[in-house]
Amino acid sequence: MAAGLYLGITWTNTLSLLLSSFFLHTAHGGRARDGGWQDVNPKDPHIVEIGRYAVDEHNKEANKSMKLKSVVKGESQVVAGVNYRLIVAAAHLKNVHNYQAVVYERAWEGFRNLTSFRLLLA
Repeated sequence: MAAGLYLGITWTNTLSLLLSSFFLHTAHGGRARDGGWQDVNPKDPHIVEIGRYAVDEHNKEANKSMKLKSVVKGESQVVAGVNYRLIVAAAHLKNVHNYQAVVYERAWEGFRNLTSFRLLLA
């Protein structure tokens, strides 16, 4: 008797489980449910909003007046909410630099927090 059958697991059950996992993953936009980082579309309006929030919060904390130019790239991580790790291009006094911003969001509560914001060196 095969060990898989002894445990009550058959190839049919295993295949069904794998296919179900694939379809659930696809139905949720391909986002990881296990805490892994997944790429996001930097042009998505919500991602741009998160990038703008990051720059605005950094301005408050550092007494700066930077303006978001664009979200260059980004990733999201599902935790007890969502972490967004974005590369943003921001201008200050006509100088544009790239920064890495991490924002934690619990959208259902209307909660956001800038976790980190740092200059990326070329």
